[in-house]
Amino acid sequence: MTDTYNMLKTRYEQELEAHPVPLTADDIPISYESITPQWLTLVLCREHPGAQVTALTLGEPDEGTSSRRRIRLEYNATGRAAGLPESVFCKSTHTLKSRFQLALNGFVEGEVRFYNHLQPVLGIESPQALFANFNPHTFNSIIILRDMAGEVAFCRHDEPMPRARAESQVRLLAKMHARYHGSDELTRAFPFLRTWEDTFTATAENGFEEAGIRGFEMAEAVIPARLFARAAEIWPATVRSVARQRDLPHSVIHSDVHLKNWYIAASGEMGLNDWQCVCRGHWGRDLAYAISTALEVDDRRNWERELIALYLDCLAEHGAPRIAFDEAWTHYRLELFGALAWWTGTLGQPPNAPEMQPRDSCLQFIGRMATAIDDLGSLDVRA
Repeated sequence: MTDTYNMLKTRYEQELEAHPVPLTADDIPISYESITPQWLTLVLCREHPGAQVTALTLGEPDEGTSSRRRIRLEYNATGRAAGLPESVFCKSTHTLKSRFQLALNGFVEGEVRFYNHLQPVLGIESPQALFANFNPHTFNSIIILRDMAGEVAFCRHDEPMPRARAESQVRLLAKMHARYHGSDELTRAFPFLRTWEDTFTATAENGFEEAGIRGFEMAEAVIPARLFARAAEIWPATVRSVARQRDLPHSVIHSDVHLKNWYIAASGEMGLNDWQCVCRGHWGRDLAYAISTALEVDDRRNWERELIALYLDCLAEHGAPRIAFDEAWTHYRLELFGALAWWTGTLGQPPNAPEMQPRDSCLQFIGRMATAIDDLGSLDVRA
């Protein structure tokens, strides 16, 4: 991990020292403050000859695993007449922290390429990118999205999920998963997509295994006592769960479908945000992860079988093979371990590490997933 950090740090410092001002559409700003109206004109007005960005105003910084910023824009008369957006929402890896957390497990490249190549063919409700690019050497990146403020409602970790919205979630997942389900076309058309197994391995090797074990212990208060007593079995079960995906049909999976990455579109249907973890994998990861984090425990207990049945119907309607419920039920029970690890690993980061997610979000999701694992006897499933 030290070698990885030092390599990224050296490249980051070299980039800062050069301090390039973005001059062409292929250039990537090294900070939001380095963005100019001229560069925004190149990347936002290219389809509208004569349109120009004449001024910009940066919104408040929002630092997480990526650096986020809203930018308000002003245009010349041609730009105004073209109806170009008055504001955009941006995500970047301008900070060393972001690059360390997102670079070598493929997340920087994955999200940029999702918006440039995958989103147009999936046909699901997701944010619209106006520009996306990354530097494969330094892992600097920026994604400029159409600003959806006031148009959609982003979900909170503590927000109740009504049955109708839960059904909308599984319909979206089924449509996405069916598009390339088990198809060789997926790897031919999108060779940049890592597998979920490779993504997990790269993340675990950078300290996430230790963080996951530590985070499970830290979350004892929200974990059923019967499951906590078997803490030593959790990580081995997680590794087995990930490894079995090698022999299962792959499709495009979002891979981080926790509740806070969903939004309610103007249509009332659910949309899916934050595509940095997109990869090739088995649909069971997304389905188990979405249901177990979005639903309160009693709702999950009452609805999960019917939601899985709905998912299987929708998957078949979109052209994937019909899958038996019992087979899907096994996938669902086993994929809960990989979902849990994403959040115990987040909670259990070393004390000096930047906070990846608020503690209350971590405990909410860990408690829900751990209870599902306990309810469903997932530790004792062998497949």
